[in-house]
Amino acid sequence: MPSNGFREILIFVAGSTPQIVTETIQALAEQNPPVYAHEVYVITTGAGKRRAMQKLVTEGILEQMVRDYNLPPIKLTEDSFIVITGSDGAELDDIRTVDANERAGDIIADFLRLKAAEHDTRLHCSLSGGRKSMSFYMGLAFQLFGRQWDKLYHVLVPPELERNPDFFYRPRGATTLTVKKGNGATREIRADEAEVTLVDLPLIQLRDTLSLRGGGLRQMVASGQREIESAPIKREITVSLVGRRITIGTKVVEFHPTQLMFYTAFLRFKLNECRDPGKDSCSDCTDCFKRIKDMSLDPEFVETLAEEYQAIYRNDVTKAEELIERYPDGMEEQIIRQQISKIKSTMMNQLGDESLWNLYGITSSRTYGANIYGVRIDRKHIFIE
Repeated sequence: MPSNGFREILIFVAGSTPQIVTETIQALAEQNPPVYAHEVYVITTGAGKRRAMQKLVTEGILEQMVRDYNLPPIKLTEDSFIVITGSDGAELDDIRTVDANERAGDIIADFLRLKAAEHDTRLHCSLSGGRKSMSFYMGLAFQLFGRQWDKLYHVLVPPELERNPDFFYRPRGATTLTVKKGNGATREIRADEAEVTLVDLPLIQLRDTLSLRGGGLRQMVASGQREIESAPIKREITVSLVGRRITIGTKVVEFHPTQLMFYTAFLRFKLNECRDPGKDSCSDCTDCFKRIKDMSLDPEFVETLAEEYQAIYRNDVTKAEELIERYPDGMEEQIIRQQISKIKSTMMNQLGDESLWNLYGITSSRTYGANIYGVRIDRKHIFIE
């Protein structure tokens, strides 16, 4: 695994021009620092797969490029291709109907969502190939599921080489190609001098903002639009310990003191236990999330709760002392689970919006075979009074 800790995953949409695969691999390898693919996936049609396999594998173009540029081995196999199928399950050779476009969008979105759920990966997605609708779906799916560290690209080559059937990457050594002019005449150009440029495309990432409910891409977009239209004006969450309430934008939730004590403790984890405070966004990071078992066995967790309890009761020291005396060796797991459940019920009843709970509530994430719990909202939006 590279020093950055990521497995580098390349994902393409492609049609009849598999050149975008080799061009992008070359451009990534020439970045500083270089990016070398651990896995490569191509979302395409049946015809696109056959052409890619013929040119890149059978004719050995991909292997030749790997040798020319001394790259780590890159394998394209049957499992490297995600072929767009119709509603009957049959592979499609083109994307020309409404149904085919819907299927393409759903398949692209499903695959990106699947790969973005892998915690140790960084995605490098290219929208340079395929029908225009496929490129659009790739960009949209990336906007919905891409994480802060994932990348979306468009690869550029000189115009005269864009659809040249013989140009797949900038070759080593002097190489000429014959290209046609607009008037039908031909001329020779130096392929080894061609500039292959990778454009890193900016997008507003919505992964942590929308709950993305719905089966297909169209349903997810419609659900996301409803969430945006009903979202609070402000995203900040303000906790008033003495007032025993939290405020999310214009929405207010009144808490029982015990519930507010637990909820504020989880917010403190987000504020005080960040392993990378230099990051602009918490994104999909769960470093501050905790296992319930670990909290139950930790007397310091009870001390954290006691500090919040004392503040809720206007710095009444006896409240903190009573709590610590009641749980000198930690707190039972069942008590913590019950409080998380009560907090969810209180917030859902008063907010009336499940999408707000997904962002501001105490939610779980599964990692290394265990559930961990925490709050997903960015720490920069949390204020405790």
